[in-house]
Amino acid sequence: MSAVLFIVGVISIAAQVVLLRELDVAAFGVELVYILGLGAWLAATALGTLLCPSPRIARTGLVALPLFLFSLLVPLAVATARGSRILLGAVPGAYLPFGGQVVTILLTLLPAGFLSGWLFRRAAGLFVTEGRTVAAAYAIESAGGVAGGLLSSLGLYAGFQNFSLAVACSLVAAAASALPASGGRRSRRRIAAFGLGGAFLLGLFLAPTLDRAMTRWDHPSLIESRDTPYGRVSITQREAQVSVFLNNALAFETEGTEAEHFVHLAALQHPGPERILILGGGIGGTAAEALRHGPAHVDCVEVDAALTETVRTHLPPPRRAPLENPAVRIVADDPRRFLQAGGTYDLILVGMPEPSSGQANRFYTREFFRLCRDRLREGGIAALRLPSSENRWTPQMTERAVSIHRALGTAFEHVLFIPGDTDVITASASPLPADPGVLIERCRDRGLRSRLISEHYLRYLLQNDRFGEVAGTLRTHAAPLNTDTRPICYQLTVLVWLSKFFPALAGLNFGRIESLAGNSVPALGAAAGLCVLLLLLARIRPAWRGALLVGLAGFVGMVLETVLILQYQTRHGVLYRDLGILITAFMLGLAAGALALAAAARGGSRYRAIGRGWGVGLVAGFAVLAALVVFQARMQGLSGLAETSGLLAAAGFLVAGVFAFAALRWPYGQERAVSPLYAADLLGGCVGSVAASLLIVPLAGMDMTAAGMAALALLALILI
Repeated sequence: MSAVLFIVGVISIAAQVVLLRELDVAAFGVELVYILGLGAWLAATALGTLLCPSPRIARTGLVALPLFLFSLLVPLAVATARGSRILLGAVPGAYLPFGGQVVTILLTLLPAGFLSGWLFRRAAGLFVTEGRTVAAAYAIESAGGVAGGLLSSLGLYAGFQNFSLAVACSLVAAAASALPASGGRRSRRRIAAFGLGGAFLLGLFLAPTLDRAMTRWDHPSLIESRDTPYGRVSITQREAQVSVFLNNALAFETEGTEAEHFVHLAALQHPGPERILILGGGIGGTAAEALRHGPAHVDCVEVDAALTETVRTHLPPPRRAPLENPAVRIVADDPRRFLQAGGTYDLILVGMPEPSSGQANRFYTREFFRLCRDRLREGGIAALRLPSSENRWTPQMTERAVSIHRALGTAFEHVLFIPGDTDVITASASPLPADPGVLIERCRDRGLRSRLISEHYLRYLLQNDRFGEVAGTLRTHAAPLNTDTRPICYQLTVLVWLSKFFPALAGLNFGRIESLAGNSVPALGAAAGLCVLLLLLARIRPAWRGALLVGLAGFVGMVLETVLILQYQTRHGVLYRDLGILITAFMLGLAAGALALAAAARGGSRYRAIGRGWGVGLVAGFAVLAALVVFQARMQGLSGLAETSGLLAAAGFLVAGVFAFAALRWPYGQERAVSPLYAADLLGGCVGSVAASLLIVPLAGMDMTAAGMAALALLALILI
């Protein structure tokens, strides 16, 4: 049964990653859907664990049918996510209604997630009937999770499409149903398993064709689609127009004027930019428009080398020619790392996506703007763009703009905000021209001809009532400063997105939230007292005590994992290889923690023999770890790959250690410990993931979030 437990870990993690990627694409890359999806998967797995009945007879064939069904569900779930817009009758290119998005998440994740929990409950139950412990079962499943994480991560990095990885996951599950330990001794079961495995093996060869056919459901004029470490690139063409989609959202199209609007409004504010740096978006037309200002050198830094390579081959000659100009150099690198490497410029154009995630927020913080300032020559200008509303800002849009404006103000003495349906923001140590006459004169001198930028348009932008109104708003309104340790902009962007479906949320902002929090100190004190009372009451019932302890460990561990990964992303970029290493480090910690506690219990006549000192040490270890995370958050130089991997491994060790501790002290037998403890672990992680990403980190910052987890860990000592 050990082999089956290991395979359950492999297919559960691999399927989770694959399906969450599909949901991310189906929702146009909105991070909120990814977070909700992760929570839904953990909740579904917990439900499967709780509802799986204990087998009356220890028959190993009981896991064969769930494995068989799991192998069928994974590719069907991929098809459900990709076909959700057709199934729900959505308007092409528009968001699904929020209810439709929830339905898509549930249809995609609940069946496979439920079976994942069912499989662990059944396999672990059979495992402990062999005289083994739940702790050992957890360790083996976690070790399988390491392999599944590597399969799903490194497979994509090696060039396999996400759908191919889904088929590979199904192939593993189908083959596992034929193992002798899972009932494969019966010839009919073996034949069925081998037949299904053969079908999935054939599916691996047909996967590229099936993949492209499903992608055409959303993009009928598709000419190429490719999964990269950063998302799905889909390219369509109709007549002369080539459109590039990233995670189903339009990135750019060759007939648009977005690049003209951004580049010319920024470049005309400089008397003569000789060296220009473009951070993202260079292949979308930014580089071509920058060349029209006569620079001697243009550096284009693109995060995703695979996207650049794929798109360049399909651009029409007028769009491709500027990228082959000797003055243009295209560099595949993380923009923040490139800025740290040196070099100075007259103009830095930040063309990164809006700060709707922890990944993108790192290009709108105080620390990033200071990096830009250090790479500008005298009189140099940094420019960025921000999707907006031309006539009216909601409270969240106002706070986001004020927060970014404040962050820019910490690095530059002068900031100019030009509002529109896309806001263009420039910053410099030198005064910036707000007189349209200056820009018009430079436009004439450079012989600039544009479909959008004209003399009349420049006068309109800098002299209309909205320009002055926005300047006043930025001066008079308050908002928290957007920083690396307190990345508030991505939550504000999520609120902007949610308000499209729930207009009542348009009035919710940080000022109101913090005001409510400030007036709720007595209520928060009462809640803390109630929490302590709940912990004391849980000591009365051993089952409640153990389950609550494991749930708290899952919650604290997931919050700390979120903080550590977000912190690493903020400072080093989303390097796909490194992110895979970080996740693997956490999974290795899980396996090591469960194994260590299982080893400590060997030799005792009862599993209860493990001492309370282990529990005290593990829970206190959470407090120490949280303190280290606080220290790392405040020390820029201590968030490297080795340090972060070590802290993640420690977090995993403590989570699994607490799980094993509670299981080994379970008073009702090891087989009956599987469902409540595993479900508590998953539900704690589910709540921790959602709460940390959407609420705690944006409101409190990374350092204070970790400090709060230290306090919660010390409270959990009541349960030991």
